[in-house]
Amino acid sequence: MPRIFSFRGKTLEELQKLSMDEYAKLINARERRALKRMSFGYKQLIEKVEEAKKGNKLVKTQLREAVILPSWVGMRFGVHDGKEFKEMVIAPEMLGHRLGEFAFSTKRVVHSAPGIRATRGSKFLAVK
Repeated sequence: MPRIFSFRGKTLEELQKLSMDEYAKLINARERRALKRMSFGYKQLIEKVEEAKKGNKLVKTQLREAVILPSWVGMRFGVHDGKEFKEMVIAPEMLGHRLGEFAFSTKRVVHSAPGIRATRGSKFLAVK
């Protein structure tokens, strides 16, 4: 039996029918505050998403603090991580989170072998 997605007791179809104010009541207080205090950039992003829905295009944005809305489920976003745009597809499980949570801005540090005379102990190692 397939698992049915629900968010705070509502299915995805019910969430997509809700207005912005009704959806804001279902999410955490910090995200609700961000939605109510929509900045100019956030409004531009919503307009850009509406245009991209028509053509199923990639929506590139640097607005990492944007809260993911139910109408965005299934869309492709390119979220800037400080260096490049990380492409992602919005899944229902991402609702109520921020875009930046899924595009990590730091990478795992991988160290190579120490160089010659890098440490006191390395002076006893053979050069080749």
